[in-house]
Amino acid sequence: MIRMVLFDLDGTLLPMDQDKFIDAYFRCLAGKLGPYGYEPKKLMKSIWQGTEAMVLNDGSCTNEEAFWNSFAQVYGEQARKDEPLFDEFYRKEFQKVAQVCGYQPKAAELISMLKTKGLRRALATNPIFPKEATRSRIRWAGLEPEDFEWITTYENSRYCKPNTDYYVEVTEKLRCDPKECLMIGNDVTEDMIAESVGMKVFLLTDCLINKEQKDLSAYPHGGFAELEEYIRKM
Repeated sequence: MIRMVLFDLDGTLLPMDQDKFIDAYFRCLAGKLGPYGYEPKKLMKSIWQGTEAMVLNDGSCTNEEAFWNSFAQVYGEQARKDEPLFDEFYRKEFQKVAQVCGYQPKAAELISMLKTKGLRRALATNPIFPKEATRSRIRWAGLEPEDFEWITTYENSRYCKPNTDYYVEVTEKLRCDPKECLMIGNDVTEDMIAESVGMKVFLLTDCLINKEQKDLSAYPHGGFAELEEYIRKM
């Protein structure tokens, strides 16, 4: 029996074109940090390097620590003093990025249905963003952070998707059996791998990402209508 439903965020609850999102994000970040001596191309490269450091994290530190260790390798240890600038960016300028994201009212309807059914809910978004940025994106989707029992962010996570240890860590934090979990996401590689730790999965195809061109018939899949029907039959 499914007791816990885990959701991806970007491209799942929050519709988006990933390329447009990344472009808008970097333009806003460069605009914020440019006056403080961060040249845009070097900044972009360092952010990607920091992201890779989080994706490759072996659990020996938090993703936040992995990112800032990488960032300091590029700009020196003194760059750590600029962390408050990043925090301010996510509170203020980052909000402009919402303009390139879509909105799916059925996301809130689905969460409401899960509440009615008494199912636990967690947000299993790839934890490469800080808490402030993730909470903002939740609200862009027409939801509230309080809709979820647990939200993965770079502060509270030690792994990233598609590392299966990410899903193990989430279930440990939630104190639940993977066999009692349903993972819903739009990325075949990053989200459907949850199946390998024992979770049930559903591939939401509205903003599908299938970089490896895998056969979708291997997973329950479809849009929100199909997802709602799948959950009702659980």
